[in-house]
Amino acid sequence: MDKAQIKQIEARTLVIAMCGSVFMGVAGVAAAVLSNSTAILMDGMFSLIGFTSALIGRKISLNAGAAPDRFRPLGYAADEAVFVTFRSLSLIGLILFAAGSAGMNIANYLSGEPVAELHYAPMFVYFVVVGATCFGLWALHHRTWKRTGKNSEILRLESKAAAVDGALTFGTFAGLGIIFLLGDGVLAPIAPIGDSIVVIVLCAGSIWQIWREMLGGVGELLGVTARPDVIAKVRRAIRDRMEAAPGEMTDLSVVKLGRTYLVSVYCNPRQAITAQEIDALNIALIADVKKVLPNSDVMLCISEFPRSWPDGMVPD
Repeated sequence: MDKAQIKQIEARTLVIAMCGSVFMGVAGVAAAVLSNSTAILMDGMFSLIGFTSALIGRKISLNAGAAPDRFRPLGYAADEAVFVTFRSLSLIGLILFAAGSAGMNIANYLSGEPVAELHYAPMFVYFVVVGATCFGLWALHHRTWKRTGKNSEILRLESKAAAVDGALTFGTFAGLGIIFLLGDGVLAPIAPIGDSIVVIVLCAGSIWQIWREMLGGVGELLGVTARPDVIAKVRRAIRDRMEAAPGEMTDLSVVKLGRTYLVSVYCNPRQAITAQEIDALNIALIADVKKVLPNSDVMLCISEFPRSWPDGMVPD
């Protein structure tokens, strides 16, 4: 499957994601209004953020992997990392807002203010329909991600987001279902604020996963080294080539940016070498690395030193 086909499949999948997210978002807001449930409103807002991210992600997906040009001399790979970071930030903002609102509702209840009564009938219709939609979107994204070589950070994140959204929907259903069943019994003292308690529990349960996604995106933007298993895979792929090349390999670095890996190979040839020979070695290294990391590029650095200059060599 070539890159054009992959982009076409990703774009089609993200269009379906946008439609699904709009449907779930509108359903969530409508169900929240009908039921007076803050938990369902938060669930619906998650879906609306999913629509915005799918819209932006589709544009980024079409540009991902594009060659450097005069406007983006380093290429477009960083767009995916930016997307992951700011999508996670928007979700964290929503979680903090929802948790703050739920906390205020609990505080108002404890101070004696009346709390709106929950209406359960619209909730259960919402849970069945939206839960099935979340599962369908997760299955679609996950299948497409695997079909396109497990390289798209956007599809991976959207698959995970659909799973998280589905988990939130199920968690909301479970929490409000317990309040509905036991609200006149052992949970009677907290039944009026049961909806707010469910919101806080869901926020606490989802914040860590979203925080990890944000840290991953920030790490890529900062140029943090790739995972040790990825580096080991690259070393094995180029070992024979570098052993046959003149001189020695002095260092190796691998950085992940979106769906692209940038491999820097530092080599001291210890003899005269032409530009043509350097280019031939660089192209051969690219072919070797692409066998284990399809979306990758290799920069061959000819130098006496590894990745940084020795202290005192560069003038202040």
